[in-house]
Amino acid sequence: MPATLRGRLTLWYSLVLVTLLLIYAGILFAFQYAVLTRQLLHDEVQDVITVEGLLYFDSQGNLQLHQDYFSRLQSHLLVDRLMEVRDLSGNVLYRSSTLNGMALGGPNRPKEGESGFNERIIRLADGSHVFLVSHIHALNGRTLLIRLGYSIVPLRDSMLQFLLLLLVAVPIALALAAFAGQRIARHALMPLDRMSTRAGSITANNLGDRLDMDGPDELNQMARAFNHLLDRLEQAFTQLKRFTADAAHELRTPIAALRTIGEVALEEGKDSAAYKEALSGILEETTRLNETIDSLLMLARAEAAEQSDQKTVFRVNDLAEEVLNLLGILIEERRIAVLRDGESKGNVSIFADRSLVRVAFVNVLHNALKFSPQGSTLRLSYSLEQSTPQYLRFAIQDEGPGIAAGEHEHIFERFFTSTARATAGMSGTGLGLSVAKLVIERYGGKIWFAPECHSGARCIIELSVHHP
Repeated sequence: MPATLRGRLTLWYSLVLVTLLLIYAGILFAFQYAVLTRQLLHDEVQDVITVEGLLYFDSQGNLQLHQDYFSRLQSHLLVDRLMEVRDLSGNVLYRSSTLNGMALGGPNRPKEGESGFNERIIRLADGSHVFLVSHIHALNGRTLLIRLGYSIVPLRDSMLQFLLLLLVAVPIALALAAFAGQRIARHALMPLDRMSTRAGSITANNLGDRLDMDGPDELNQMARAFNHLLDRLEQAFTQLKRFTADAAHELRTPIAALRTIGEVALEEGKDSAAYKEALSGILEETTRLNETIDSLLMLARAEAAEQSDQKTVFRVNDLAEEVLNLLGILIEERRIAVLRDGESKGNVSIFADRSLVRVAFVNVLHNALKFSPQGSTLRLSYSLEQSTPQYLRFAIQDEGPGIAAGEHEHIFERFFTSTARATAGMSGTGLGLSVAKLVIERYGGKIWFAPECHSGARCIIELSVHHP
């Protein structure tokens, strides 16, 4: 079996073609043989009819055949004809000299020649085969059985020559077809060669390149699948670069702070109080560093959640209540009242990774509580959007300082922190809302802050409802 696809296509094309040629040659040979046999039968029938008019009984009662109707005594009807005439008792009344005394067909057969011209192939005593026609004929009140035949050796010689011609023509046609098939396969696979060359030139430095889709539909389908693979690889590389850049950017500040605190403590620290203050600063920066690392890891997990197999069906209001219980200490400390609206509509299910959606809810609710003043109210509302597919809208309204003008479009960007004085002291790493947005959008949802809200901030989450 050839190693190349081009060679295999040529081989299979040649095998199919030679099979078809052999079948065609066999059918053509059989058809030609049948045509020549029918022609031979027709000639013999005509010869029998001619002979019937030339038979006569002489004065001694012997059956004779007029031979003077030929213009040339070397006529093939005289030279090749094999003829024998019998009565119904089987007695031979006439036998042509061309038989050399041999019987033509043996004893009479039952009803031979009665229904017309009966044909068959017989073998003479010398081993030669003859195509024989039998016919009943009445002459001078006597019933005669006329047997007339011709040797089929010329017919078989002609058919053998025809067969040899076919056998010679088939290899020639096969060679020409194989050459044409190889050229056709090369031309058909040329787009695949270009795709292979193009794919081989794509590296990590040019993942944005794509395969051209200018070939047949089957190759275009393969190119489309490969381009989708490149899209996923490019996205993965982009996420990896972004994660690396984000980690390097965010870890640089706390590490520098740790180093500065340590160096200052070593240079200026004289007593235990100074060292305790330095250690306290180190612990504070370590806590911030740990939060940043946790946020980065959660962000990386959320980015990889598209292929997650941890999806389950769960109710949104149950998840919201679980998150509120988790944040219960913060709610009690700030004496925040939680009001719920349309809670029965939140009793619907979604299909997603529950742990990731829980993180998104924790980040959004913790963000709302963090900016809510003491003794304020946090409003949670549920509503169903009548669309296809159906969405659940979950809104969180706080009474905090709100979002500064122009920051609604940047609030979900990574490491974004507000520059407003009212929120500057409460800003975190700037990754919580980015993680929430990434998770919600991974499962076909939406999240945004209503820009028309002028008192506090109103975060809206839309999630696709799961219908079993």
